[in-house]
Amino acid sequence: MNAFAAAIDGLFADGNIARDAVYIAEGGAPQLVRVVSRRADEVASFGDARIWSETTRIDLRVAEVLEPRPGDRIEIEGEAFNIQGEPMRDRERLVWTVNLRPA
Repeated sequence: MNAFAAAIDGLFADGNIARDAVYIAEGGAPQLVRVVSRRADEVASFGDARIWSETTRIDLRVAEVLEPRPGDRIEIEGEAFNIQGEPMRDRERLVWTVNLRPA
């Protein structure tokens, strides 16, 4: 295991940073995973207008979820979400960042 992978494992194990969630691939079985929440809201520019949108963005470890897809479901503390858009991996290919919408 390299230093980056060890650091990511430490972050996802930290109870102050990460929390338990259930990941359900479309047509698959529920799987317990750890998630790290990202910023909650996003402001996007469209011409001269600035548009605020409430977003839920989380990180998942590639070691736990090999290939998240749009439509897959994630349940966090009793709230259900679906992955929306294409998940993005970090440079080291250890973490997925996914956008969620309420299910």
